[in-house]
Amino acid sequence: MDRLVRIGHSPDPDDAFMFYALTAGKVRIPGVRIEHVLEDIETLNRRSREAELEVTAVSFATYLLIADRYRMMDPGASMGKGYGPILVAREAIPRAELEQRVTAIAGKHTTSALLLRLYVGDPPIIEVAFDKIPTAVLEGQADLGLLIHEGQITYQTLGLHKVLDLGEAWEQDTKLPLPLGCNVMRRDLGEDLHRALSQALRDSIAWAHAHVDEALDYAMRYGRGIDKDGASEGARLRRPADRSGLEKLRPSTSGESRTRSSAGRA
Repeated sequence: MDRLVRIGHSPDPDDAFMFYALTAGKVRIPGVRIEHVLEDIETLNRRSREAELEVTAVSFATYLLIADRYRMMDPGASMGKGYGPILVAREAIPRAELEQRVTAIAGKHTTSALLLRLYVGDPPIIEVAFDKIPTAVLEGQADLGLLIHEGQITYQTLGLHKVLDLGEAWEQDTKLPLPLGCNVMRRDLGEDLHRALSQALRDSIAWAHAHVDEALDYAMRYGRGIDKDGASEGARLRRPADRSGLEKLRPSTSGESRTRSSAGRA
């Protein structure tokens, strides 16, 4: 009997593009049956803390909380180059007032929430499904909205105004890509399955880039408010990246942090 592996990822065009070949059976793993679980990123962050899914997308801000039970996959990390969460409002708000304004966010354990704390401080927050954040701002439930996914592309068409671009702020401060999210797999799956899963995801990404129109047609099912060109631009800006050669930080068994090179390993 084939082994069931559940893969959790967000219902957004980027992830849909990345996982299309696995979803459609264009890429297969012998002896493994893949089941896709579509959840918003904060739900996946919470589920990862209980180690519920065998493979899942998570926010980089969450990874250090789960590194004892999950290991990062080589392919599929989302890295923003001058691109990241955007803080928007109905009208211009002075930077000095941002920390006092109610802000709608997608979840406390998202990378966007961590960036908010780094660049704004500790404003009062409400947690809202990521695709409902613009509505929360427009209807006055929040003064500010911290946008992720396609909201970063469509906010102007809704009449919202950019107050602070956290992706640009990060790049100006660090001159480095912004780690947004990554794919992880449970450590108890074992090395052989880890390698097979990482290779399958790498093949899925390669297949999508080799068959862009077909993969984008599928991704557009999750492209709320954006057209095919917008989805293509989103994939370009937040391109699924390979982690090979990057340094990663994970807690040691003593509870202290240590840095080691992934050196292209799964």
